[in-house]
Order: sequence, then C-alpha cells, then structure tokens
Amino acid sequence: MEHGNRLGDIEITDPKAMRALAHPVRLAILERLQRHGPATATQLSPDVGATPSVTSWHLRHLAGFGLVHDAEPGTDRRERRWEAAAQGFRFEMPEDKEGRSAARVLSQEMFANSADLPRRWASETEPGLDPVWSRLAGLANTRVVVSAEELAAIEDAIETVLAPYVRRDPAQRPSGARGVRLLRYLLPEGTDDEQAGEIA
Repeated sequence: MEHGNRLGDIEITDPKAMRALAHPVRLAILERLQRHGPATATQLSPDVGATPSVTSWHLRHLAGFGLVHDAEPGTDRRERRWEAAAQGFRFEMPEDKEGRSAARVLSQEMFANSADLPRRWASETEPGLDPVWSRLAGLANTRVVVSAEELAAIEDAIETVLAPYVRRDPAQRPSGARGVRLLRYLLPEGTDDEQAGEIA
C-alpha cells in the first residue's frame, strides 16, 4: 500500500485488505484513530462497540494490512497505543472477479456506516451550531451527464481544492477552525440496457 494521491490516503489494492476493513468495528476503529489520533484498545472500546480484548484483536488484524501501526508510547507504557497509517484511505474497483467482489463488500459497508451521518448531524449537531457555521452547512444533489474521463477529472479537481486543507500542518490552522466532514458520493447511473438486465 502506498500514498499515491494528493490527499495522502493509503491506497488499498489487496482484496484481502478490503475484506478485512469491511467490518463495522474495524471501520469504526480506523475512523476514530484518523479523527482523534493515537489511542489504546481500552480507549477505543467504548466508541467502537467492542470490548478492549476484541478491539485489540481487530487492531492487530488492521495492522497486518498496514492500516494501523504502533504509535509513540503514552504515559502508561504498559498499554499499546495505535495510530492510523494515514488520514484517509481509498480503493478502486479492481478488474478481477475477486477484487471486484471485495471492493463491493467494502463499499456497501462504508455506505451503511455513513448512511445515518446526515440525519444525526441534523438532529444532534446543527441545532447547537453558531449561525455562521449553520449557513455554510448543507447538501447538494447535483446530476451531471459526463463521460468516465470527465468524471475522473471532476474528482481530481475536487481533490486539488481539498489537498492543501487535508494535508495542512495542525499548527498552521487558523483560529476558529473546526472539523468539517465532506461526504462525496459519486454514483454513476445505469444505462437503459444495464437496468433492463437487472429486471430480466
């Protein structure tokens, strides 16, 4: 796995790694480490819905694929601290059957994992936001008709805009900065022939 993109995401190409990550506890562990930094299995446990021993097992499994690794020891050197290997991860739909199957499993788990985020944000977070932040929030549901090459160019342009903010040193963030989650779904529609095939 390599960092081969503007955002510094880890590239997942191994179908076994995709299947390993396609588990709600493992996705929760990785997201927690990416968002809040290094932690022990005991610290992660309440947030990921697993006991410390089960969380530790999942961490070792993720480490086997290079998605997490040991962090600098904390004040208590008896507990193992873990950190994410990168701030994010990405994967592409492989051409082989096994790879496509693994990528679909991971995609489905990720969609399921994030499906409730907008509703929870709207009911739990938005009501307490300062009006300045509330006005900037929201969603866009834009449909475009493009070629595969054009869609790739759109995604590349979005990453070009985001990269300086994603990779910025925390010490360089302006005062008043806060975390903002940007959900990007690229959902190509099926053609009439593909949709007819699904019905047949």
